[in-house]
Amino acid sequence: MRQIIRHFTDDDLYKFTMCCAVIDNYPRTQVRYRFTDRDNTIYPPGFAALVEEQIAMLESVVITDAEIDFMRRRCNYIPNWFYSYLKGFRYDRRWVKVRQDEQGHLSIEFEGCWSDTILLEVKVLAIVSELYYIVTGEDSSFDYEDFAERSGNKAARLIGAGCQFSDMGTRRRASFRAQDTAIRAMAECDRHIAGSGHFVGTSNVYFAMKYDLTPIGTMAHEFVCAIAGMYGPLMANHIAMTKWSDTYRGALGTYLYDTYGWRIFSLNFSEDFANLFKGLRIDSGDNIEQLDMIVDKYRSLNIDSRTKQIIFSNALDVDRAINIHHYASSKCLPSFGIGTHFTNDFPGVRPRNIVIKLTDVKITESWPFYSPTCKLSEDKGKYTGDEATVRRFMEILHINPDGSTHQQAEKS
Repeated sequence: MRQIIRHFTDDDLYKFTMCCAVIDNYPRTQVRYRFTDRDNTIYPPGFAALVEEQIAMLESVVITDAEIDFMRRRCNYIPNWFYSYLKGFRYDRRWVKVRQDEQGHLSIEFEGCWSDTILLEVKVLAIVSELYYIVTGEDSSFDYEDFAERSGNKAARLIGAGCQFSDMGTRRRASFRAQDTAIRAMAECDRHIAGSGHFVGTSNVYFAMKYDLTPIGTMAHEFVCAIAGMYGPLMANHIAMTKWSDTYRGALGTYLYDTYGWRIFSLNFSEDFANLFKGLRIDSGDNIEQLDMIVDKYRSLNIDSRTKQIIFSNALDVDRAINIHHYASSKCLPSFGIGTHFTNDFPGVRPRNIVIKLTDVKITESWPFYSPTCKLSEDKGKYTGDEATVRRFMEILHINPDGSTHQQAEKS
């Protein structure tokens, strides 16, 4: 089987920026991650062994001087010491356990130092996704010429509608070639199509380097989830925003707020944070409802929401992005991060509905036990974590079983 991941920076920027913040703030923290297939897929026999083989191949993947030079130029908010860390970084197959049960369901777990294992998630998801199509033979139906044409058409529509948009499709791409094809077509379209919109860049650092684009991204729910596991969810956003600003000093100022829903974040989002961070990212819930709550919050702090960037990234396609843009453009500076619709959109092919989430954390390796954590976004379908932990966090945050808050229930 050919090696799927061959470049160290064939990864999303937010994994590198979070890794840097983890080393800066939580260098001894230990974590566990768990793979979830939301479609409960039956994988072909022997699939787990092939995943293990690909993970072992990661041990030969190291960062190059060219990759470091590119990141120094385009990611100047990352401190220089971090590149010394990356030069010495080596993947280790011992961090990962892969199993397959008798029915064919896949199990993947990571365990180790947070600053090491944090760089596994995106690469392993991309491996599982591409490998599935190879093993099942579905990749033989991929028409890349048609895919390139449709990718260019998507970009043309978004540019014509005035949308600022980026690719965020590494994790569940159909293949490395599919993402390469989509980015190349959209970048080419951006250079030649007239319009007020713009293809801003890609979350994938390698492709950003290949096509001289801006690497896009800041953070993920993982950062807040780990902090909540260590210190509790009530103030996890406050701690996360503080630590993030300590590391990046105002750069990378788009905050992903929905780890435990809008209500608890809003209570933590004081005027100083609202002024420090240049904007927020909406990744769950109804996009319009979430935007209206954000606008109201800024208004309550005497901040003009039209000066703030709002990134929409919740299961978008071209039509949804354009519709949101029409509504949002008078209320904020909207931008759109689009994933699977860009990198896994072949006729008759079903994208993998897979995630890897941090599930347990301990502050240092000397602690004798882990503390479980979870995510409670604005969509119940995106909750992650074991049932007992989810229930406990919901009780702490005064969230009802239907996802509403106690305060909402009292008002109704």
